[in-house]
Amino acid sequence: MTGVHQRFTSLQRLLHWLMAVCILAMLFIGVGMVSTIRPKYLPLVSIHKSLGIAILVLALLRLAVRLRYGAPALPADLPAPMKLAAQLSHYALYALMLGMPLLGWAMLSAAAYPVVVFGGFYLPTIAPQSDLLHTWLWDAHFYLAFAFFALVLMHIAAALFHALVRRDGVFESMAG
Repeated sequence: MTGVHQRFTSLQRLLHWLMAVCILAMLFIGVGMVSTIRPKYLPLVSIHKSLGIAILVLALLRLAVRLRYGAPALPADLPAPMKLAAQLSHYALYALMLGMPLLGWAMLSAAAYPVVVFGGFYLPTIAPQSDLLHTWLWDAHFYLAFAFFALVLMHIAAALFHALVRRDGVFESMAG
């Protein structure tokens, strides 16, 4: 470990790991949902909608907490390209944590489907009804899900790199 490395706050760590579980569950539920026509489809859609809104709320809370408390500095000896990659990947993660639920919500709104979450709470529409817009939003939601999954895998790989190869305290700043 190089120098003293501060940790994220307990709230930041809790939100990180809670969202990690939610996002991984969401990605796998989404894959299962689009790959089946079985009776499991409708319950998966219902879970997907509710979990998406939960992720949106958690992401907004997490962003507010991040803006309030900041983040530990990266190690001074970390090469500049790696620091840039860390910054850009975190911006992309936040954009997708916020954008994916909003795209899904807008997609359903454009199709005039009711957005019912948590077993009976109806969300207002956020996009005009339009078949063309629905198709565009569906495609964006679908393809960005793959980009999100790839970004999550890269995030996990980077965490393991910091924990097992560099051993520079970056992983420990977010771990338990």
